[in-house]
Amino acid sequence: MLAALALALTLDSGFAVIPRPVHLTPKAGTFTLTGATVITTDAASRALGFMLADYLFPATGYRLVVRSSAPPRGVPVISLGLDSTLRTVSDEGYRLDVSRSRVTIRAARPAGAFYAIQTLRQLFPPTILREAKVAGTAWTIPAVSIEDYPRFSWRGMHLDVGRHFMPKEFVKKYIDLLAFHKMNRFHWHLTEDQGWRIEIKQYPRLTLVGAWRRETIVGRPDRRDSTSWRFDGQPHGGFYTQDDIREIVAYAQSRFVTIVPEIEMPGHSQAAIAAYPELGNKGDTLSPWTRWGVDENILNPGEQTIRFYQNVLTEVMALFPGHWIHIGGDEAPKAQWKASPLAQERIRELGLKDEDELQSWFTRRMDEFLTAHGRSLIGWDEILQGGLAPNATVMSWRGIEGGIAAARAGHDVVMAPGSHTYFDYYQSTDTTREPLAIGGFLPLDTVYAFEPVPAELTADEARHVLGAQGQVWTEYIPDPKRVEYMAFPRACALAEVLWTPRDERDYADFTRRLATHLARLAVLDVNYRAPSIGATPPVSDTRPSR
Repeated sequence: MLAALALALTLDSGFAVIPRPVHLTPKAGTFTLTGATVITTDAASRALGFMLADYLFPATGYRLVVRSSAPPRGVPVISLGLDSTLRTVSDEGYRLDVSRSRVTIRAARPAGAFYAIQTLRQLFPPTILREAKVAGTAWTIPAVSIEDYPRFSWRGMHLDVGRHFMPKEFVKKYIDLLAFHKMNRFHWHLTEDQGWRIEIKQYPRLTLVGAWRRETIVGRPDRRDSTSWRFDGQPHGGFYTQDDIREIVAYAQSRFVTIVPEIEMPGHSQAAIAAYPELGNKGDTLSPWTRWGVDENILNPGEQTIRFYQNVLTEVMALFPGHWIHIGGDEAPKAQWKASPLAQERIRELGLKDEDELQSWFTRRMDEFLTAHGRSLIGWDEILQGGLAPNATVMSWRGIEGGIAAARAGHDVVMAPGSHTYFDYYQSTDTTREPLAIGGFLPLDTVYAFEPVPAELTADEARHVLGAQGQVWTEYIPDPKRVEYMAFPRACALAEVLWTPRDERDYADFTRRLATHLARLAVLDVNYRAPSIGATPPVSDTRPSR
């Protein structure tokens, strides 16, 4: 019995599926894909059948037939179907059974069948992911029985395109990589001090002016000595048209990824103020910021500004059908509000205690507006200061304390602490061998050790922890290949944290599977960082500012 269990565990590791399935039972034999293989589906999974056929065609050269009826006896089959009785494995769960002659996929909902397809792709040799025919390969997979479902409903990755613009084609590739790892949230950070990246029809100057900065600061400057600052002298910018957004949203939806757009307010807003100076507190002419760090320019709290941003959100909601709209709320310095007659008058007329409560009032106005339109506001944990808006979800980045406070107050939480999920941090203590990064230190094993549910929470409070996500801030990440280097394979580790039950996670086993998985990433043209497996120093306590 013990020998059989040990053999099963060894075989389990050999399957090299990431994230690791909840239940995996190896069986005898293999299934071989041939040109005669038929994909059968029911009506509800027909589109997924064609997607699977499209996945398999380039490398194999087999244009598999997709049909609703069973093929003649003896023909190898991949069968997809929905079964409402499988709700016990959740809406995103699935069952995958592989025998010598048949692959059977069953799920309660299409999302689960899609994730089963991603597992199936990982059971084949890594070359199945090639975009051109691979000759001389036997397309076999081991017989196996898998029952699988996610631990968390929010399994996400973030991408900042405000600091450095990323082309539409790469955003699609990023979404593909998320879906391949069974992640279902893409947090798209679209506006910043340094650039406004989304077309808003009512306010064309947001992209005409706000999407372009004249140059970018070079290196990591000494903030105490401006005489040492150097700039590259090269204009930088770009934005996504509304047609681009619709295309990317549809692309994500077909891969069961919900896009969460972020429109920053009231801080991180200099690009918007540059386009429309009346949004600021001083009325002076600004340009999109050319530096990094926390900018003192924030939105004024007047009714005109409230209406402006609600009009922006109206267009954003028309483009993004997902439930959550992110309004930022972080790192909003209040010096300008302290000196602003308008802000001080607003504090007095509303009976507020201070500027923190004024920001809370501003956030509540957006919360009420989004709620009235059937959406939910989400913001960084600074929105707790001055009182949390009634329907807000909190994204906890300054540690987990904000998430604990929000969960105890009955609010949903997404954990995003710098200590475990900031993929703009260094991956080695020998920074001379790494690309310039914002600071900090976050090795692969620390990501894998992350536990999103704090021990301090009761069972009822813990239900408010929706999950977690990895952050990719791009101050020091100028292009897509650098994004990939910083995100992978750390995103692979986080994907397993968010999908696999805590008791089933094992770092040694993960690293064994990762060796095969890196070959997949190589085929997918991902510029991953080769991980340093083994003992690593503790995570730095330094938390660089965004």
